[in-house]
Amino acid sequence: MNVADTQVFRSGMRHLAAHVCLITTTAPSGERLGLTATAVCSVSADPPTLLCCVNRQIPPFAAIREAGVFAVNVLGVQDLELAERFASKVHTGEARFDIGDWGQLTTGAPVLETALATFDCRLTRLEEVATHGILFGEIQAIRSNAEKTGQLLYAHGAYGAFAPLPTE
Repeated sequence: MNVADTQVFRSGMRHLAAHVCLITTTAPSGERLGLTATAVCSVSADPPTLLCCVNRQIPPFAAIREAGVFAVNVLGVQDLELAERFASKVHTGEARFDIGDWGQLTTGAPVLETALATFDCRLTRLEEVATHGILFGEIQAIRSNAEKTGQLLYAHGAYGAFAPLPTE
């Protein structure tokens, strides 16, 4: 793929609105790491499995591979500051967790208590494709804050919120 093709690809991908999630893990050293991601989707309901795509060059990828666990925290609009913090190169490692209410479910991966939903996963498969790793996680625990709404989305290089269309 040449540079022009890459730019066209990126331009086209900006049209795909996606939920904003924090993917988090605890390294064997005990350090918590995480990143902001939009490439997350379900794979199977039996057993409950999801996948997420993570750049192989960033520290959380190696930590997830080594620890074998990760959590996917689905963010609401109230979590915009966290989304930006976990995407920033200024805040890294443990510093990303300085804000927010963090806990654990089953695997020991950090989970955001205020997330709309959290999927606590055991890494069952890893596929490396070009610059990214596709992490397959079998869900060990789920927490859903069903009363919360206002999903944080990302499209066209900006954050936004979901609003249902009126129906007849």
